[in-house]
Amino acid sequence: MPRDRLNFLFLNVGHFLDHLFMLIFATVAALRLAEEWGMSYAALIPYATPGFVAFGICAIPAGWIADKWSREGMMIIFFIGIGASSIATALADSPIQIAAGLFAIGVFAAIYHPVGLAMVVHGRTKTGIPLAINGVFGNLGVAAAALLTGWLIDTGGWRNAFVLPGAISIGLGVAYAAFVWTGRKSRADAAGGATAKKTAVGVSSIERATFVRVLSIIVFTTAIGGLIFQSTTFALPKIFDERLTDIAQSATAVGGYAFLVFAVAALAQLVVGYLVDHHSVRTVFAFVAGLQAVFFAIMYQLTGVAALVVSVAFMLVVFGQIPINDVLVGRITKSEWRSRVYSLRYIVTFSVMASTLPVIAGIHATWGFAALFMVMAVAAGAIFAAVLMLPRTGAIIAKPAHA
Repeated sequence: MPRDRLNFLFLNVGHFLDHLFMLIFATVAALRLAEEWGMSYAALIPYATPGFVAFGICAIPAGWIADKWSREGMMIIFFIGIGASSIATALADSPIQIAAGLFAIGVFAAIYHPVGLAMVVHGRTKTGIPLAINGVFGNLGVAAAALLTGWLIDTGGWRNAFVLPGAISIGLGVAYAAFVWTGRKSRADAAGGATAKKTAVGVSSIERATFVRVLSIIVFTTAIGGLIFQSTTFALPKIFDERLTDIAQSATAVGGYAFLVFAVAALAQLVVGYLVDHHSVRTVFAFVAGLQAVFFAIMYQLTGVAALVVSVAFMLVVFGQIPINDVLVGRITKSEWRSRVYSLRYIVTFSVMASTLPVIAGIHATWGFAALFMVMAVAAGAIFAAVLMLPRTGAIIAKPAHA
């Protein structure tokens, strides 16, 4: 396998693990730990907040270090650090201890998005499909978190749900370190070629006002999208536990249905990735946001098979939105500071995701998940309105710019 393809595979697997680790606790809390520790679901999930705060805040230094030092080196630290933190979390015997373990996971998980995505788009002209493929792996990590955790809970207890993925990640970190070490010369040659290409081709320039306008819309839709993504991915196992009682009566079954929904929905990124490479981002983005609002409203009081079907529908468009902002960032930024811009985008995303956890807990305890779906419908409507303010035409919006 060519080195660039193998490197892309490592990056994709890293995205898979990044989202898996951040959502293991969601299934553990919903299906086992609340009962084992004698706490309610609403009381337990805020202990995941430190991890998501770290997931957001630490993206900034991670992106800066990667741009100044080494993106490959930061990926090695990511694999090994997040694996060791997960194993340490399995030793927790109290909510405070598990919050500390989740914080450590969040610190290392923060490395991936500003570093990995900058590596995915580097040197590419059309970035939609590569980002979509990478995004599918991330969403499969979301899906596997529910499925794998549910299975491990039923077969060996909740601690195993942290230990097994942790050991695998450490092994991958060692393998990636060996891959980087043995390829120093070829990577230096490739870097020289990429630099020459960038000098010859350049980066498409846009007016400052247009740049600020697009970046502002990216930040706003990123923030609201983070609320929607966190609400759906974190709460879905509990939603299924409450609304699929006729067809899901064990942790494995709940995890299995969540995996089914996430896995099918992940394919939407491939479709959206193709569309943004060949059509106006504004049109594609507006269509996706509008469908989100519709499906969340429909989900209001659904149960049983109907709830399962509509869950697939809204997760298709939630996951479908993910590569759009990443494509926009890739088109309006230069390679030498792209990791830092991605870190800005993801500090917004994950800071919102962290603050969303107490909101989910409060809404669930007071009004139930029906109210949460109404909140998400309104949020999706706000994204739709913001997207309509994107430029109708231009190189940045209508077609890919050179990397």
